[in-house]
Amino acid sequence: MAVSATAARRKRLWPRTIGSATPPVDSCQNWNALLNSRFRQSVARDAPLGSQSASRPPTAATTQGAKARMKNVIRCGAAALATVVAITAATVPTSQASPPTQPTVVMVHGAWADTSSWDGELDALQAKGYTARAIANPLRDLTTDARSVASFLETINGPVVLVGHSYGGAVISEAAASSPNVKALVYVDAYIPEVGEAVSTLNGDGSVIYSLTEQQLFDTFPDRDSPAGAMELLLKKDVFQQHFANDLPAEQSTRLWAGERVTSTAALNTPNTATAWKTVPSWAFVSTGDQIITAASKQSMAQRAGAHITTFEGGSHLTLISHPDAVTAVIESAAAGVV
Repeated sequence: MAVSATAARRKRLWPRTIGSATPPVDSCQNWNALLNSRFRQSVARDAPLGSQSASRPPTAATTQGAKARMKNVIRCGAAALATVVAITAATVPTSQASPPTQPTVVMVHGAWADTSSWDGELDALQAKGYTARAIANPLRDLTTDARSVASFLETINGPVVLVGHSYGGAVISEAAASSPNVKALVYVDAYIPEVGEAVSTLNGDGSVIYSLTEQQLFDTFPDRDSPAGAMELLLKKDVFQQHFANDLPAEQSTRLWAGERVTSTAALNTPNTATAWKTVPSWAFVSTGDQIITAASKQSMAQRAGAHITTFEGGSHLTLISHPDAVTAVIESAAAGVV
């Protein structure tokens, strides 16, 4: 009988220390006082049944038993505390911001494309700890497209590496001129216009844009939201596959063609009014297999801008999709140059 009563008391000891009757423990002093109180209660309960133990000092045996139980309480308490700490660490979200020494990378796609053009670069950059964003380019009009990008850049704290592909190169040149947090420009198979130049004039001799007629190149329909006379353009399927995405597998290029975004002639024919590359360091990635903007034209524009030039042998106008690692390496070089 005495053994079973002691076992029952031991079973109740830990729950009593965490029940609603337990006073708040907000310091080591309160915790120690609570343990001492439990120790004295345990010693008193261990006295032989029917005795007047409350008026007599505890025996060595009862003291030793109570100490053992207190040690068990402490061990359980430590284990519970460790569990709480582990759960807290696992559930508190980590910051997605770039380390203080790293700029944010913002990427702007070109005509007949969307943000998915940058999927490979986003994966690579984020895996290396960068905060990287691919933002939508409206493809409506150079002036308003650049204003949209500039508005987004205002939301970013710290330095920015601004990257543009194709028509996106004209957009970042215009947008960065009013965005002082842009510390580097990267042109990926992109136009790098001077003030007064429109991208439609910069494709270079031998470009398929000049060698085929408008009817052979595009499906067209009126652009009702742009200036009078502007048209919406979609690349025809054969042009998209054979000249725009010519280094991609047929299945992939077909899927990209099916999802291409319309581009207004107002975007391609509006000249730049600003050129940030005159004051912001720039990098240029030039694919020799590009049939939309010739390698010679891209080299000439990059040299005029004083850009750090990387020449990629082969590829297409969509080398950013077929070889994202090569493009990412240039973006990282630009990021390393930001101090």
